[in-house]
Order: sequence, then structure tokens, then C-alpha cells
Amino acid sequence: MTPFIQPNLLPALPEMVMLAMACLVLVVDLFLPQEKRGFTLLLSLLTLILVGMATVYVSPANSISTFGGSFILDKLAVTLKLSVYVVTFMVFVYSRDYLKDLKIYKGEYYVLGLFAVLGMMIMISAHSFLLIYLGLELLSLSLYAMIASNRDSVTASEAAMKYFVLGALASGLLLYGISMFYGISGTLDITELAAVIKSQAASNPVMLAFALTFIVVGLSFKLGAVPFHMWLPDVYQGAPTSVTLFIGTAPKIAGFAMAIRLLVDGMSDLYVDWSQMLIVLAVASMALGNIIAISQTNFKRMLAYSTISHVGFILLGLLSGTELGFSSAMFYTITYAITSSVAFAVLMLLNRENHEAGEIADLRGLNDTNPWYAALLAIALFSMAGVPPTVGFYAKLTVINSVIQVDMVWLALTAVLFSVIGLFYYLRVIKAMYFDKPDENQVITIKEALDVKILLSANGLSLLLLGLFPSLLMAWCVAAFA
Repeated sequence: MTPFIQPNLLPALPEMVMLAMACLVLVVDLFLPQEKRGFTLLLSLLTLILVGMATVYVSPANSISTFGGSFILDKLAVTLKLSVYVVTFMVFVYSRDYLKDLKIYKGEYYVLGLFAVLGMMIMISAHSFLLIYLGLELLSLSLYAMIASNRDSVTASEAAMKYFVLGALASGLLLYGISMFYGISGTLDITELAAVIKSQAASNPVMLAFALTFIVVGLSFKLGAVPFHMWLPDVYQGAPTSVTLFIGTAPKIAGFAMAIRLLVDGMSDLYVDWSQMLIVLAVASMALGNIIAISQTNFKRMLAYSTISHVGFILLGLLSGTELGFSSAMFYTITYAITSSVAFAVLMLLNRENHEAGEIADLRGLNDTNPWYAALLAIALFSMAGVPPTVGFYAKLTVINSVIQVDMVWLALTAVLFSVIGLFYYLRVIKAMYFDKPDENQVITIKEALDVKILLSANGLSLLLLGLFPSLLMAWCVAAFA
């Protein structure tokens, strides 16, 4: 009988703190009256700060693993987790007044958000198929409930149902791929899987290719890559904007981590196979995302197709198969999450009683009434388009450079072409803010709180700061793969 060996619990300290605090927030919120709901928000923000401190405390000089090798803590995990905390902190603060206006200012939003963050943390540090799947399902189940949190909204309920059904299908495909790899290797550990693949790549190529295909399909759905993007526009448009803000930011970082753990750590010897798949997905995502976004009149739906195109750029960095490509894709993912938070936050500020802002027309004349918020949104849109000196320019430049260095010049030219096409629909929104006049019955009012204004201003200006001094973040991304 194998004796029980006590695992090292210290690397999982941030996850344990998050779980304990999320349960505490859930219990405390039960006894709070509606007028004191702000305490739930403060406790949730405190949770993110404590978890961030715990993550820094356990940050290792070298990679360490525990729980039989299924949980890993390295520089990559630390950087991505801290990014998730920062983005989620901003999301929680931005969402407060919006939730009050829609009369859905309840503790469930923050509790589900914290459990979703816990799922992301598990995905980021997971080094076995089992732990990756558990983290993914914890994240997905939390998001399903968050999307349907506005029970009076038919569109929100419809979006939650679509996401649930398609998400269950994608999870099934991912699980099927995992089961095939388990049948081949007899292990769920990613490190052991890599060793088995290295020894069987030549003798069992067909089965490995089938299993890899299902894994890539599951990853593509979670990231929102074409042709597995069908859920993304409807969910972005139908969900409450506060939930759309959350879905469009932090989970993308967790999805990137999942791709790195599976494809790079576990299946590097199948690089030729999965890189070819990612080429098709990347080109299709950039093409369809940018072209269809041109015809959109709903701002949230336009940003959904924009997200699909940006996923194509992230995949470009991954398919290059180099440390430069991986660090560039990581930089792109983090900065895109920061940029999206500005765009959705400004949209939420335009929310009015009995009218939830979501159309591009709602932004007409924004510069005349609120020039500062118009400027912040313009910076975010220019960053998404990749216009210097915003951080989006450097992010796209490094990704394109990574594919050029592996002699895929045609792929780099394709990315530049679709970036130019994408510039059109971003400029259309900027035109609406600066040159169009609002309708006679359209009154642009912004209820701004001082903390939101300060945080959003810092968030928007950081896009310029990181554009001028990208090494502030890029150094961390490079170190994560060194």
C-alpha cells in the first residue's frame, strides 16, 4: 500500500485564500440589506488584494509543482494571475453604478465573479488534464449564471442558454480529446504526456492527430476563434454590459494560459500538426472578425467581432512556436484585456434609466458633452486598431515580427491587411463621437463617481504609457518563457 505523502500546500496558497474569501463574501452578503450592498463590493476588492499579495508571497525563483505534479507555479502563472486580479478589480469597480441602474446590484455578481477568478487561477496553474477541465468548468458555470443574472431580460436569458448549450458541446469535445490522449498515454499529467508523445509520435500519428484536433477545437471555442465563434456575438450583445466586460477581459488571459499548458508544455512534439491548425484558425478569425464587424451597428456586437479578430493575432504568436512568439501573444492578451475594459466601461457610463446603451448611435456627440470620456474611448479604439503610440501598435508589431522570424512573411502581410480593414469600423465609432450630433430625443448623461473616474482615467492613460514604454510589461512576458 502506497503511503500518503503530504503535498506542499504553499504554491496553492492564493487559491485557498480565494476560496475562503469567496465563501466569506457569500455568507456575509446573505445578511446585508440592499442599501449596504457596497460592503460586498469592498469585501470582494479586498479579496483580490489579499489574493494578489498571496501570489506575490509564494512567487518562486524557479518553477515548482505540487499535488503529484498536477499543479505548477512558475513565472508564467504568477504574471497571468496578477493580470487577472488587476483586470477583475477594474471590472468590479466599473460595474457598480451600472448594476444599480439596472436594479441588479446584488452580491451574486461579485460572488460568481470571484469563483470565476478561482477557476481561472486553477486553469493558469493546472498541469494535468483533470485540473484544467475542473478549472474550465468552474469558470464556465460561473459565467453562465452571470449572463442570466438579469432575470427580467429576455435577451440575457437567451444569451445564457446559447452559451450554455454551445459551451457544453465544446466541453464535451475537449473531454473527448482528453480521453483519447489518456487512452494513448495512460496518464493525465501534462509532463508525462509530453514524454509519451515524444516516443509515440512516429508510431501512432493518426490517433494523436485525432486527439489533438479535439483539443484544438475545445481551445478555439473558449477563445472565440472562427469557426467556433458562433456564441460570442450573441453573448456579448445579450448579456448585461457589466458581464460582457468581464467575459471580454479576464477569461481571455485564462484561455491563453490553457493553450500554453496544453499545446506548448504538453504537445510541443506535435508542433507541426497544431501550428497548421492554428494558421487556418488565425487567418479565418482575422478575416471574418474584421469584415463582419464593418456592418455592425451595435457597439457591443462590433466589439465581439473585433475580439474574434484579436484572437487571430494571439494565435499568430502561438503558432510561431518560439519564445518571442509566446511572449508576444502573452503581451497581446494582457494588453487587449486592459484595452477592452476601457471601451466597455465608457459604454456602461452611458447607461440611462430604462435605456441600456449598446448601439453606436448612443455614442453620437459624446465629445460635446463628455470630452474626457470620448478621449479615453478613442485611445482604446486606436489601441485596438494598432495605431501608434498606443500599446496596441506595439502588441501587433511584436506578434507580426514573431511570424516573420519563422519565415511566414505571407502570414504577416495577411495580418497587416486585415488590420487596415479593421481600422475602418474603429474610425466609424470615433466619427460618431466627434462629428455626429445626437438625436433630438437623445440625452447623453453620465453619472460619474470619483473612484470610477480616477480608475478609468488611469486605465485609459496606461494604454499610452505601455505604448511608449512597452518594456514595463514586455519584460515580465519575456521572463515568463525564459
